[in-house]
Formats: sequence, C-alpha cells, structure tokens
Amino acid sequence: MGRARRITESRALRALLYRTAAYYIRLVHKTGRWRVLGAEHTEPYLREGKPFIVAFWHNRLLMAPVGWRRDLPVKVMVSRHRDGEMIAETVRHFGIETIRGSSSRGGSAALRMLVRELRAGSYVGITPDGPRGPRMRVQPGIIALARLSGAPILPATYATSRRRLANSWDRFVIALPFSRGVYLWDEPICVAPDADEAAQEEARHTLEERLIALTAQADRMVGVEPIEPDPAPAEARADAARAAAS
Repeated sequence: MGRARRITESRALRALLYRTAAYYIRLVHKTGRWRVLGAEHTEPYLREGKPFIVAFWHNRLLMAPVGWRRDLPVKVMVSRHRDGEMIAETVRHFGIETIRGSSSRGGSAALRMLVRELRAGSYVGITPDGPRGPRMRVQPGIIALARLSGAPILPATYATSRRRLANSWDRFVIALPFSRGVYLWDEPICVAPDADEAAQEEARHTLEERLIALTAQADRMVGVEPIEPDPAPAEARADAARAAAS
C-alpha cells in the first residue's frame, strides 16, 4: 500500500513538473517581444501541405514548441532516457506528439516510424546532436531520414536577450521572461534518394555548418554571446595530439 502510494505521488509530482514547465514556456513567450525571420522558406511547403524535417540544436529545445503552428501535425523525436520523458510530456501540452528513440537506443525503429510519419503528411522535428552530443555536431540519422523519406531538412533556431545557460553537455539555453526573442529559419537542404556515402556526408556537413551559423546569427541579433560547438572529431584529435606533445 505504501509503495503504491509513493508511485502515485511520484506520478502526480512528475505531472505537476511537466505542467509547470509548459506554463513557464508560455510565460516566457507571452512576456517577450518576438520576431520570426526566414519564414518564407517554410511557406511553399506549408501552402502545398508538403512535410519537411525541422532541425534545431538540443540546447534550443525550450522555446521550440511555441515557435510552431499548433494547427499543423508535428512529431518530435526524443530520447528514451529520463530527460526524454520530461520533454515528451511537456511538449504534449502544446499539442506536439513525440516518437521515442535516438541514435544509441531505439534508433532504427524510430527512424522507420519517422519515415512513415513524413510519408503520411506529418512534419518532423529532430535535434541532430541529441540526446548526448557532441554539442552542435550533426549525427548521420537525420540525413538518413531525409534520404529515405524524400523530405527536405529546414534548419531552425531561436535566441533570447535574457537567458541562463545550464551546466550540461549542450549548455542548454534557459530563456528568461521579458526578453527580446527571435526565431530564424534557413533554406531547405535536400538529400537525393540515391545519395552515396560521400553525398550524405556532404549534406551532413552542410547542415551542421548552416545550423551553427544560423544559431550564432540569432544570438548576435539579440545581443548575447554565441555558444561554441564541441570540437569536430578531426579538431579534437588534433587538440589531443598537441596536448600530448606539449
């Protein structure tokens, strides 16, 4: 009886936490002054009902739900870890459904589900560096999704003038109320169905560079210091070699 009560209370506390997180997101949005730039890149797809993949960094998750039109069906892939549960239950308050999986756990099944959703007309959101990084480095799963589904990838981001950065692997951006905020969209990136490994790597690199640049642009527009990505693998190896030689 005591154990059942603790489980019930834990569920109730988690539900309260998720509602509080959703309320906070709405509060930040309602008290902020927001601009949306680059929306013309989405308009042809929205007008014709053609789905696309939204790519944004893991550290820009917080305000993503209110940057999306609620009348459009969207599915977001989140991890199977505990933080994924919090994200899934929080964004549910904004009418956003989730698919649980990642590149490390449940990735293949999640990829197949996302392909089906895109082919059925749903839009899909992915953090291509999640759930565990490296920070702001695109993993290949999103490129495979674009190749298999035929849907383009549209880079997106947001930034706010008032924020806190969490002490986490991604330096998660906690937007604060009464901010100046901006949402940015960039041009679509398409991956051909017959793209070979070299073409897929080129698309991955293009997405990574453009998403880094777009996010830095958003930060500068609101007057904050851009967050630097983790070193790329080649850079990391070079750094390690220099450290060993010194």
